[in-house]
Amino acid sequence: MPFDRINDPSASAATGNACTACAVASANREREQMNERLRDMIRAAKLRPTRQRVALAHVLFGKGQRHLTAEDLHRDALEAGTALSLATVYNALNQFAEAGLIRAVSLPSDRTFYDTDTGDHQHFYIEEEQRIVDVPSGGVRIGALPVPPPGYEIARVDVVIGLRRLTGPTGAGGDTKPPRTATGRHARDERVPPIPTGGNAAKI
Repeated sequence: MPFDRINDPSASAATGNACTACAVASANREREQMNERLRDMIRAAKLRPTRQRVALAHVLFGKGQRHLTAEDLHRDALEAGTALSLATVYNALNQFAEAGLIRAVSLPSDRTFYDTDTGDHQHFYIEEEQRIVDVPSGGVRIGALPVPPPGYEIARVDVVIGLRRLTGPTGAGGDTKPPRTATGRHARDERVPPIPTGGNAAKI
């Protein structure tokens, strides 16, 4: 650019507009490349890469490893400008879980979290905060397992350890009782229970 054009406001505006247009075009290219990778992933799971599935996968897998509920994903999708019903989000998550793209973690409270890490690991459930976190690797040792019924094999063992905050000297109150340990059946069937879709659920 000639020296006498450097301080020309019209030249600066044109340059700024060009830079903005380049940034937008670059972001669009990156988004489309990611969407194509997501379509390939969905096809590999034997699902049809519909617009709704790709949009939800973009929100679901775009922030790294996560534990979230259907309500969390629905909120994130709306914030990202993807207008879908909660029933449609439930349907997509169930289908992704059945296809092995995500892992469903069912809790005794009947809440279901969806984990984008499908590897072999266990979870803590923090009751007061209603969230789950990964147990550090090697933190759980699984002993002898029962022999499965004829015609079945053990696909996975889930351990969900319920936590609550201490209220003794290290907590907020004066109660020195030890924390409650998780009880009940720890090896949980990860099949997601059917969700009533209602009349307004979009097909995906």
